[in-house]
Amino acid sequence: MTRNEAEIAATIKQLQPKLVRVAYRMLGSVHDAQDVVQDALIRWVSVERNDVRDPEAFMHRAVTRLCLDKLRSVQRERKNYEGIWLPDPIVDDEDDEDVTLPLMLALERLSPLERASFLLHNVFGLPFEEVSSILQREITACRQLAARARTHIREARPRFQIEKRRAFEIAEAFYDASRTGNLTALGAPLAADVTFRADGGGKRPTVLEPIIGFEPVMQFFATLARSISKDLSKLVRLGFVNGLPGFVSHESDGEYSTTALDLNEGRIAAIYVVRNPDKLRHLH
Repeated sequence: MTRNEAEIAATIKQLQPKLVRVAYRMLGSVHDAQDVVQDALIRWVSVERNDVRDPEAFMHRAVTRLCLDKLRSVQRERKNYEGIWLPDPIVDDEDDEDVTLPLMLALERLSPLERASFLLHNVFGLPFEEVSSILQREITACRQLAARARTHIREARPRFQIEKRRAFEIAEAFYDASRTGNLTALGAPLAADVTFRADGGGKRPTVLEPIIGFEPVMQFFATLARSISKDLSKLVRLGFVNGLPGFVSHESDGEYSTTALDLNEGRIAAIYVVRNPDKLRHLH
């Protein structure tokens, strides 16, 4: 490997994880994010690199613009999505306070430019001068886009912090109660206005509309408990799923699922389950 090739490889190794993170936050899909970053890297390698003084800035521009193009087709596809759409689950040992699952769902309601402005400036810390260059919009316009985005998603920000060990205790207890049919233990931590959402993508059975309220959610889990066997469900690991405490489980149909719990003052305010196998491949 020549010195120039080694420098290119080192730059790609350094930038690729950051860029995939940017693209994933924009698109909500691990596969799409990886494709976009790969395309951007090919563009960088194919141009006259001597003319690119700042590879990271070049790549941020390329990735963001490719994401904006991709979002237009993605939004059309999601209108025809079967059931509830949730972003691909990212499971980690530490939480991501900047971009939690509720915030990602709130981003879905924004225009592509509002989403890009908010993420680039508020989450990834780029100055508006750089955001302006990336989006090819005036600085004032980018400030307005980000301000509108903040107004729309203010409520999606985490309002209460919970210690990691306690968060995992709640998640593990929820898994045990939901699989054993212990409805008393299951209902104890649920908020009165708890919501349940699940994404099967039309490929695995699940609810097609959100379930809202304590009694309807409890009724759902009571029905579920009668149809599953604890022996055929396995807790694979606890972790933070898109910034929320939760777990990965291996279910009776041989497929994986992720469950994320949105906690509010120690109570479960929302439950998010991803069962669509296409969204779980990267976890294997």
